[in-house]
Amino acid sequence: MRNTVAIRSLLFSFVLLALSHASFGQVVISVSFGPPALPVYEQPICPEDGYIWTPGFWYYSDDDGYYWVPGTWVEAPQPGYLWTPGYWGWGDNGVFIFHDGYWGEHVGFYGGINYGFGYGGRGYDGGRWDNGHFFYNTYVNHVNETIIHNTYRTTIIENNTTRVSYNGGNGGIEARPTAQEETYGREQHVGRVAAQEQHIQQARSNPQLRAANNQGKPPIAATAKPGDFRTGVEPARQAGGAYKAPPANAARNANEARPGNEARPAPAGHASELQPHTFTPPNTGNPATDKKYQQQQEKLAAKQNQDHQKLQQQQEKEHQQAAKKNVNDTQKQQMEQRHTQQTQQLEQKHATQQQQMQQRQQPRQESRPPAEKPR
Repeated sequence: MRNTVAIRSLLFSFVLLALSHASFGQVVISVSFGPPALPVYEQPICPEDGYIWTPGFWYYSDDDGYYWVPGTWVEAPQPGYLWTPGYWGWGDNGVFIFHDGYWGEHVGFYGGINYGFGYGGRGYDGGRWDNGHFFYNTYVNHVNETIIHNTYRTTIIENNTTRVSYNGGNGGIEARPTAQEETYGREQHVGRVAAQEQHIQQARSNPQLRAANNQGKPPIAATAKPGDFRTGVEPARQAGGAYKAPPANAARNANEARPGNEARPAPAGHASELQPHTFTPPNTGNPATDKKYQQQQEKLAAKQNQDHQKLQQQQEKEHQQAAKKNVNDTQKQQMEQRHTQQTQQLEQKHATQQQQMQQRQQPRQESRPPAEKPR
C-alpha cells in the first residue's frame, strides 16, 4: 500500500505531485533539503512484552521543514510482524524520496541506513518471533529482564557506523536492495498503525523537534510509547553531524506556491499502493461525543483497510495466474487497466463514505434570528 506525494522546486516553490513505486508512501523534496544526520541517543526501556522498537527518523512538511519523529516502542499489529523502517533515498529525477516503513513477516530494504538498536542497515538483529512471542536481543535492546523473560543475547558487530540518514546521492549510503529484500517488499504487509500516525502528528506539532530549531539535536529523541512525549523520554546526546541550514528563501517560497500546486494524492494503480485509512481524532469539546465519534471512525477505517487487503489479495492472485499461463503483453495490459479501475473505484467509494461520516459528525449550527437592521 503506498501513496506518493512529491514536492518539486521551481525557485523553491513546492509542488506536491504523485509518484508510484514499489514500496509505501513517499515524499519527494528538492535536493537542497536533504535530511540531517541521525542524532545520537539512548533507547528507552521496553514498556511491555510484544512491543517492537521503531527507530526515529527525520520527516518533512512544507510548513515546518524537517522535523524529528522520535524513536519509540510500538505494539506489533499482529504476532509475527516486524517493522521495516522508512528511509530517504535519492531519486533519478534529482530529488530525495521518502519510502515509508511497513509491518510484515520479514524486514525488507530500508536504504542501508544504520538506525541502530538492531537496525544496522540490513535486516533486524534486535529480536525474533517464536511461537507467538517476541524474544528480545538484549545486546541491542534495553529490556527489563525481571519483567520480560523472553530474551537472549547475541553480539552484533556493526560495520556501518555512519550517521548519514539517506541513501544515494552526494554523501549518501551506497546500498541497493538484495533479491531477497525485494521479495520481502512485495509480500503482503500493512502500513503504520494508528498509534504511529498520531506519534508523527504530535512530533510535527512540537516546534522543538524541527531541525531548524534543534540544529539536528532533538530534545526528545526517543520515547517509551508512541505519543507520550513526557514519560520515559530520551534526549539526543549529540547531533549526528554538522547541521546545514536550508537556503534562506526556502520557508518563504514554500508558502508562496502558486494556485493549483496544492497537495493531491496520486491515483493508485494497484491495491498494494493504497495507504491505510486513518482519521483525525475528533475534538468537539465533549469527551463522550469524541469517544463515540472516534469509535465510528476506527470502525470505518478498519472496514476500509480490510477492503484494501481483500482487493490486494484478489489482484495478486490474478498476477500469479497470469504468470503461470504466460499471458501475452496485451492480456497483461488489459489486466493492469482492470486493476487500476478496480482500485480507483474502491477509493472513490471510500472517499464518499468518509465525507458522509464527516457530515454526520459535524456540529449542528444553531439557528439564530436575523440581525436587526440599523435604524
